[in-house]
Amino acid sequence: MGDTQLDKQTGGLRDWHDLTPAEQLRLREDYGHYLDRLPPTCSMESKIARFAAWLAERGVGYHLG
Repeated sequence: MGDTQLDKQTGGLRDWHDLTPAEQLRLREDYGHYLDRLPPTCSMESKIARFAAWLAERGVGYHLG
């Protein structure tokens, strides 16, 4: 399977907003279990960066906006 223009722009990641509500819910639930093992943070920037990095490992791109 060759690279498409979209793959080149997104690094092959599916955009978070393109997932179904059920897919988003499952990922949020799984992330919650993962999050329980991390040290807490009050920084919203850190929280978003952690979530985006975790999603990228699962083939999902996340961005605000």
